[in-house]
Amino acid sequence: MDYSNKVITAQEAVKKVKSGDMIVTGLGAAEGRLFLSELHSVADQVHDVTVTNCLPMTDQPFIRPEYKDSFYVDGWFYSPTLRKAHPNGNISFIPNHLHLAGTKRLAYVKPNIYVGSASMPDKWGYVSLSLSNTYEKRMAEAADLVILEINPNMPYTYGDVELHLDEVDYVIEADYLPPALPDVEPSEKDLQIGHFIADHIQDGDCVQVGIGGIPNAVTASLTNKKDLGIHTEMLTTGVMKLAKMGVITGKKKQTHKGKMVCTFIMGSQELYEFADHNPAVAVFEGAWVNDPAIIGLNDNMVSINTTMEIDLTGQCCSESIGSTQWSGTGGQADTAIGAQNSKNGKSFIALYSTAMVRNPETGIKEEVSKIVPQLKSGAAVTLSRNDVDYVVTEYGVAHLKGTNISERVKRLIAVAHPKFREELMEQAKAIGIIA
Repeated sequence: MDYSNKVITAQEAVKKVKSGDMIVTGLGAAEGRLFLSELHSVADQVHDVTVTNCLPMTDQPFIRPEYKDSFYVDGWFYSPTLRKAHPNGNISFIPNHLHLAGTKRLAYVKPNIYVGSASMPDKWGYVSLSLSNTYEKRMAEAADLVILEINPNMPYTYGDVELHLDEVDYVIEADYLPPALPDVEPSEKDLQIGHFIADHIQDGDCVQVGIGGIPNAVTASLTNKKDLGIHTEMLTTGVMKLAKMGVITGKKKQTHKGKMVCTFIMGSQELYEFADHNPAVAVFEGAWVNDPAIIGLNDNMVSINTTMEIDLTGQCCSESIGSTQWSGTGGQADTAIGAQNSKNGKSFIALYSTAMVRNPETGIKEEVSKIVPQLKSGAAVTLSRNDVDYVVTEYGVAHLKGTNISERVKRLIAVAHPKFREELMEQAKAIGIIA
């Protein structure tokens, strides 16, 4: 299909932006990198422009404090880029469950421009939104103007992620590689946690897993399993490795049998090549993939997430340090609740028992328990205590589902670091959560 009449440069594209515009870009590797890298160049011509993003992977100039009168950023999920820029005063977090991020945003505001990355068009004139359809297609359909950066390095993925060029206003020709995440080598603690979780996963189970040392350790511990299925928000390098080994077949799934279902893809270059034109990979809209009711349709669903801090009643803070936003809720509650909606489903929340934290008075790092009597002041509760099932540290597994507060206190203390257990029990009594 001839699309030459739609081709413009990134410099020309940013000149389409008007004061007061609401711009939405893709999640993670799906962001419109060239457009965003030029956006600051029109700062002297516009004001009050809002860019809504999610887990941005590049550090773009428009976020800098000198442009804060021109550009504001609303983020669904913070990455290091947004954490670093937050003190500038023009960045704010949008509280959300990932499966409702797009629909709830559209109930509040309509985008003027959608800009994101896409594959090259096929012979029928369709492009794939490639590495994410968390909210991207829905936003593109709602926007006044759609600008796509088509790129031969972006995999053509299947699902409900395709868009015809007739629905695209402008095309920017790009040639950058999608951002590759480092394959984090699991630590000894990660491997211990991974083994504890893997012991609860049976042949034929359907799995959701994220990224990082602990999730990598879990996937590394599943190599002896058979016929696992995948229904996950994020398709990772660890999952790809299991698929290549034949561990993942999806034969026992109730929905999309044989397919690895996800809403976005992020990992290694090898993962992106694996996803390209691969009919076993299905990228569907986040409003469907992460809907707890949909997740629960697969029997034996296992959700594996991590948290930063958990209190003795089971409240999980997975996205902030006190009131400082660190990441986002993402799909943690979606997947944890969804797994428990499943027949024989299980949800795991994993964390190290301790962390090294700098003492503000002495400046010296000290080991502190990540299992605490009460969350830090201002902490965001990512997963409520009502929705916690299994909690795992390097010291074991605490099953909290259906337990009372007194039982939770004892079970969580049993998987805390031994040197903090007595103190935790004393603190629990002092604040009255246990007699």
